[in-house]
Amino acid sequence: MPQQMTITFLGTAAANAFPEAFCKCRNCAQARTLGGPSLRKRSAALINNDLLIDLGPDIMAASHMHGCSLSDVRYCLQTHPHADHLDLSHLLSCSPACGVVDAPVLDFYASRETLERAAETFERDLAGYGLLSPEAEKYLNFKIHQVQPFESFTVGTYSVMAFPANHAPGRGAMLYAIEAAGCAVFYGTDTAALFEQTWQTFRRHKMRFDVVILDNTYGPEQPGSDHLSAHQVIEHANRMRAEGVLGSHARIFATHIAHQGNPAHPSLAAFAKAHGYEVAYDGLVIRI
Repeated sequence: MPQQMTITFLGTAAANAFPEAFCKCRNCAQARTLGGPSLRKRSAALINNDLLIDLGPDIMAASHMHGCSLSDVRYCLQTHPHADHLDLSHLLSCSPACGVVDAPVLDFYASRETLERAAETFERDLAGYGLLSPEAEKYLNFKIHQVQPFESFTVGTYSVMAFPANHAPGRGAMLYAIEAAGCAVFYGTDTAALFEQTWQTFRRHKMRFDVVILDNTYGPEQPGSDHLSAHQVIEHANRMRAEGVLGSHARIFATHIAHQGNPAHPSLAAFAKAHGYEVAYDGLVIRI
């Protein structure tokens, strides 16, 4: 199949990265020893070279480490306002006021709740002026778009639908289905078990995904709660197969991996392979 869409994992860890810098647990010690794919920055992803998922705190480091320029990014789908997924200082960093040359306008998509929380944080901690004002959009070289769950919208050449994440009540956390050039991706982190309305919407719109990316915060020996566990990833993957949500050659990847309960990459990847899915790692590039 000719290349139609590229997904780059800029980070694949949960909130405190992996290894956690202050931690001496067995998993963190093993990750430090092994290095490579076992070293995880906080979660974000890039589709092709122009669509970013989450303006996360580690995207600058990821750009340098993985030879992945963000200079052509035109769109950002923000999942939610938690600090491990949204670093508003990047809005200042990518603006002409910081000497950035020829950066395109950044179209920023998020829920109402995420935008409201971001505006509070931005004015209090960074700039002292309103993020949601026309003046801010001009000064920061970006444009805000409010998204609603279960509504389709167009982002450049992409068709997108937002789904409510089972996470952080009242914060408007979103998951995203993204389609372009005959390829479809579901990005599902941070979330606990998907809501039944999400499954119903998959069926109603006859969605079929080539790549599914799911939260795997908790490890093989842990139960899920506010995030998915490894065994819940397996359950979600099996249900997607049973309900025809996956394309014929679809791949399922785990991301947002916490050091508590998850071993370093080789062991976790072996567990995943035995159960029909894969574990993403920082810098991994998938071509559909």
